[in-house]
Amino acid sequence: MADANFKELKKGGFMKQKQKDRFSMRLKTIGGQVTIEQLETIRHVAETYGHGYIHLTSRQGIEIPFIALEDIDTVKKELAQGGVQNGVCGARLRTITACQGNAVCPSGLIDTQHIARECEARYGGREFPAKFKIGITGCPNNCLKTEENDLGIKGGIEPQWHHDDCIFCGLCQAVCPSSAITVDKKEKTLSFTADQCLFCGKCVTTCPSSAWVGTAGYNVSLGGLYGKQITIGRHFLPLLHSEEELYRVIDVVLDFFENHAKPGERFAKTVERIGWDTVERLVREVL
Repeated sequence: MADANFKELKKGGFMKQKQKDRFSMRLKTIGGQVTIEQLETIRHVAETYGHGYIHLTSRQGIEIPFIALEDIDTVKKELAQGGVQNGVCGARLRTITACQGNAVCPSGLIDTQHIARECEARYGGREFPAKFKIGITGCPNNCLKTEENDLGIKGGIEPQWHHDDCIFCGLCQAVCPSSAITVDKKEKTLSFTADQCLFCGKCVTTCPSSAWVGTAGYNVSLGGLYGKQITIGRHFLPLLHSEEELYRVIDVVLDFFENHAKPGERFAKTVERIGWDTVERLVREVL
């Protein structure tokens, strides 16, 4: 098979194995969720056309190894009949990862699965000069390690304290993981160091008198890279409180990457080459 055909197969989620004419087929998942119907279809295909097992990737993906070249069309057809699509590889937006978010997790501050589905609908499969990864996590516990992604979205709450409602019980100080809050019960004073705040919202959810309040939002990081070279994504934006703001930021970032990246150059390297000040200016202009 010509190299061009291999590239086309990889684009459609079929990755060449070391074994001749055998491929590991990557399946499409969004936010790590797969239905029972889809699982049954995947089981059937893996048993019939593979070696009877699947591989779970580090980015919440499913792969079926040992698909024969001559079975690819049949496999795609049978998967589609069971509601399963083949995934993508190569220079495009990759699988969007997400934790369970506030629909399930007690710590979740945002609806991660909704954001993942919306991002897939807006940007899924979009081609770029190099691969681009989006990860979404529901709170600062950061189960999805958002700063490893080209663009990370983390749920957060920016707390505000109302003096008149405070009973100075000290619970907020006790639960604050970054020691940003200090309460003097005798003097009935409270100090809050905003620069130390992790936006976890524990003070808000724990306060018995509702002296601490806040609305959940999206904490965006940019430029993460985790592979042969490691770069931690940067935070320079305020907490975003609307989905419309979030998607405007994503639109600007993806357009910038598409227009300025060199072939094979990851987003972090593109920004380093052109300058973080340029990206920051473009992003802030849409807020």
